[in-house]
Amino acid sequence: MIDPQDITGLILAGGRATRMGGSDKGLQNFRGMPLALHTLMRLGPQVANVMLNANRNLSAYESFGVEVWPDSMPDFAGPLAGFLTGLERCETPYLATVPCDTPLFPADLVARLAEALEREDADIAMAAAPEEDGQLRTQPVFCLLKHALMESLVRFTHEGGRKIDAWTAQHRTAIVAFDQPQDDARAFFNANTLAELHRLEQSP
Repeated sequence: MIDPQDITGLILAGGRATRMGGSDKGLQNFRGMPLALHTLMRLGPQVANVMLNANRNLSAYESFGVEVWPDSMPDFAGPLAGFLTGLERCETPYLATVPCDTPLFPADLVARLAEALEREDADIAMAAAPEEDGQLRTQPVFCLLKHALMESLVRFTHEGGRKIDAWTAQHRTAIVAFDQPQDDARAFFNANTLAELHRLEQSP
């Protein structure tokens, strides 16, 4: 089994948050504390250490007590830019990525991704969760990556690639379904607007 001590966690908080009026999404309040801090508290026990990818308000994120790294690529280049930053700074064999706007993600996320990565001899393990229609949909920002993929991602991004699915399709990927009876149906609900955030906050 992959040892959690061999996994670094990365919180992705580097987006523009255009659907939230340009506010820094990770710093929006959720149940009394910033979204990204909720994410840190949920991810921290699952991995050896956590770092955060952000492009604004770096000192605010640093106050959480973690290393904060901006994109090494310009112009808010999207989640893959965060992946690349994480892989460049990662000192463990594996990197687990989660976004800052999904505070209820599973407490066993990393363990289940790691089990599938090893079982299927994959390079990437990616979560999938059911939509309202019951169909499983991949959640590509919830990933466990081998650090050895950094060279591939450098090449892909330097050639202008920006889409996660296009890059992960180049590698053996294990899809992990979070659709068991004990799985929270809201686990992968991400708050893109303030209204969605308030609705999630008020859910039981």
